[in-house]
Amino acid sequence: MLTYWLLFLLPAWASVMAPTRPRPAGPRLELSWLLVGVVLALLIGLRHEVGGDWSNYERHYLYMVGAPLAEVLEQSDPGYYLLNWLAAQVDGGVYLVNTVFGALFSWGLVAFCRQQPRPWLALAVAVPYMVIVVGMGYSRQGVALGLALLGMVGLARHNNLQFVLCVALAATFHKSAVLLVPLAVLATPRGRLWTGLWVGVTAAVLYWVLLADSVEALMTNYVEAQYQSEGAAVRIAMNALPAALLLVLRKRVQWQQAAERNLWMMMALAALAAVAVLLVSPSSTAVDRVALYFIPLQLFVFARLPDLLGQGRDRRTWVVLVALYYAAVLFVWLTFATHSQYWLPYQFYPLVGG
Repeated sequence: MLTYWLLFLLPAWASVMAPTRPRPAGPRLELSWLLVGVVLALLIGLRHEVGGDWSNYERHYLYMVGAPLAEVLEQSDPGYYLLNWLAAQVDGGVYLVNTVFGALFSWGLVAFCRQQPRPWLALAVAVPYMVIVVGMGYSRQGVALGLALLGMVGLARHNNLQFVLCVALAATFHKSAVLLVPLAVLATPRGRLWTGLWVGVTAAVLYWVLLADSVEALMTNYVEAQYQSEGAAVRIAMNALPAALLLVLRKRVQWQQAAERNLWMMMALAALAAVAVLLVSPSSTAVDRVALYFIPLQLFVFARLPDLLGQGRDRRTWVVLVALYYAAVLFVWLTFATHSQYWLPYQFYPLVGG
């Protein structure tokens, strides 16, 4: 457990010791954040037998060894299988695949955190679930989430093209990312007709290329099979809390521009809608997997909460409270979660030698 606690406690401590008034990172990538990205990429990429789906991802890699390229490109998540195939060509093993995954995920996470008023607090919020569970456990959707974060950075700046390109790339690793495409239209404060036209065409192409042949299988595997995910209600509630806080405190937020406000209002409403959908859905797994894309709400809201509710030195008290909340999340997950056994102990490939 020590690795996971250090991964959380370092940014949590940095957030507590940061100046009382928020100071978001500057435009240049500081050495500290570069090191954060490298460390995260290596811890995610060079883990050994860590994560509930480890054996499945290892089997996927072995399946790509010797496979013809044409067959690779016909797979349902072509980006994921192409990366496995390329790693197999140089005998890089699943560790090379996971390291590239870790780098893409970390790139998006670091870029997103640095845009928040309290970057270190945003990172501390991300560690217990986004980094440890999603980044180290749901490899494909972890990459998709990292790329989606990178896209959200662009969308908040009214850069729809960056968002759509990132989401399109994310969808080649996990097709569920396609569901984020409409946000580009909903977040656009003006020129929605033109934006809706080209985003709609893009969404149609992505659906035809990535989803059309898989809809029936997805319905069978998730909805009709009525798959259930333990802890789905807790995870969805963790998104609903910051969503509700944001809707209540939205007038206090210093929005950079209308596109940013629209994006996060839509995300908050979607996160709350997920609660209702969970109550009526025959498959909590399907709702749970879609709700992973709402986790950025936790980073966005809790990185601002100390400044929305506190004043002067009280802000630091709120930073401590947020850090304690996520320390409790990490403790409960490591101690009581049914599947946390697959993450324990953390093993680093260069030290265990495979």
